[in-house]
Amino acid sequence: MKLASRLDLIKPSATLLITAKANALKAAGRDIIGFGAGEPDFDTPMTARQAAIKAIETGFTKYTPVGGIDELKDAIIDKFKRDNGLSYKRSEIAVSCGAKHTLYNLAQVLFEEGDEVLIPSPYWVSYPDLVLLAGARPVIVETREEEGFKLKPDRLDRAVTGRTKALILNSPSNPSGVAYSKEELSALGEVAARRDLIVITDDVYEKIIYDGLEFANILNACGELKDKTLVVNAVSKAYAMTGWRIGYLGGPEEIVAAVVKLQSQSTSNPTSIAQKAAAAALNGDQAVVVEMAKEFQRRRDFIVEALNGIPGVSCLLPQGAFYVFPRVSNLYGRSFQGKIIGNSAALAVYLLEETGVAVVPGGEFGHDEHIRLSYATSMKNIEEGIRRIRAGVERLA
Repeated sequence: MKLASRLDLIKPSATLLITAKANALKAAGRDIIGFGAGEPDFDTPMTARQAAIKAIETGFTKYTPVGGIDELKDAIIDKFKRDNGLSYKRSEIAVSCGAKHTLYNLAQVLFEEGDEVLIPSPYWVSYPDLVLLAGARPVIVETREEEGFKLKPDRLDRAVTGRTKALILNSPSNPSGVAYSKEELSALGEVAARRDLIVITDDVYEKIIYDGLEFANILNACGELKDKTLVVNAVSKAYAMTGWRIGYLGGPEEIVAAVVKLQSQSTSNPTSIAQKAAAAALNGDQAVVVEMAKEFQRRRDFIVEALNGIPGVSCLLPQGAFYVFPRVSNLYGRSFQGKIIGNSAALAVYLLEETGVAVVPGGEFGHDEHIRLSYATSMKNIEEGIRRIRAGVERLA
């Protein structure tokens, strides 16, 4: 049977593949420590769980409006106003089955053959594939480690062509943990406005930010971009609700209507029960979010120091999210039992098979000199995982 040729344009999610392989090894009896998936190891807040139970018990288990129930839209509107100083109407909000689904919908309604979409690297693994599935061309704009992996305005300006339609920004970033300041976003926004770019800002890690840094997205810096900016967020990371699959979008009414139209022919509405839980999470006591971020900062401090203590490894200090992106290219060329470690993929295979530690190759994020580790796991696992990595590095000849 011949499958659709569009599938040849993309590859499976590397993070999910690594997690699946680690889980398969665990099922076979191996002791595996997973630094692969970006999934908080905390429970969903009690208010959200109770709202879901109540929804089930009261029969709120039917179809809902495609773009989300009013209760959830209002909670999202309040959140945007409270946390981001942004004002939206219900017609400017769409709820989907996770932030990835939101981004997929946006790519489908905005991009087509001939369009170019700018993506700073290192990038979340799915951005280029979502653009490719829409028939457009992802254009990777390189950033430099010595500049903190931040996109610079002049580099953005040089990347724009007559075919460029949009820029995707992610701050704090997966995989680097980089977070842009309001001033940095202002400079990027000036280029975006002058070049008439659509901006998609992926803010899913906004609540996981460290060292007193104040979160800002590009609309906080350049309000004049509102008619060209799509703000994407979700309850997944901030509220440990990855499996509930609720993402959302704030943006121009015309684009939101197009997203809802597309979604009506794909998933229809997000799960009714999950919508009730998401509304409760957004409206509820936010202390649990603050406490989670404090714990992630504690883990960040430990893992960065520990990685920098391994000969041949160096690691920048992330400003947000729950990932580290250490440089490991100094280990390339070394070998184990005659097998050369030549790139990030080979190192990831070696660490998984020989030390029982799952990491994601940096090549999947556009920077093969690095690997990504998620510290959204217990301190016990982090300590043991780093010990194994150090021992594995020491065994390389």
